[in-house]
Amino acid sequence: MRGPARPVEPAEKTRRKEGPRVREGDDGLRLGAADIGGELGARATLVQFSSAFCQPCRATRRTLEQVAGMVEGVAHVEVDAEAHLALVRALDITATPTVLVLDAAGRIVRRAAGQPRKADVIAALGAAV
Repeated sequence: MRGPARPVEPAEKTRRKEGPRVREGDDGLRLGAADIGGELGARATLVQFSSAFCQPCRATRRTLEQVAGMVEGVAHVEVDAEAHLALVRALDITATPTVLVLDAAGRIVRRAAGQPRKADVIAALGAAV
């Protein structure tokens, strides 16, 4: 049985509107081309986990494609979360879009859940290149 509902603090109400939740890498976890279904970039890879009816996923795709086109050696790979449930579970992907930034060796150096801004993606690439 659950206890009484806890009132939501104002900061918690607005947190989702602030933008994506970003965290550091996953303790050196590496992904390869076979894991993500696409080739890694020479310098970095932006891996996007999406779902079919996710509107923010479409906007995220456009942003990541733009950044990958602007920065030499950066690839963008989109992974259908529903079709790759084992990978989603292994990486603890809990929302779409989720973006992983991989360095040239495939190590996860940044992770963000939610729709990123172009400036945030470029800044996150700084940790990978």
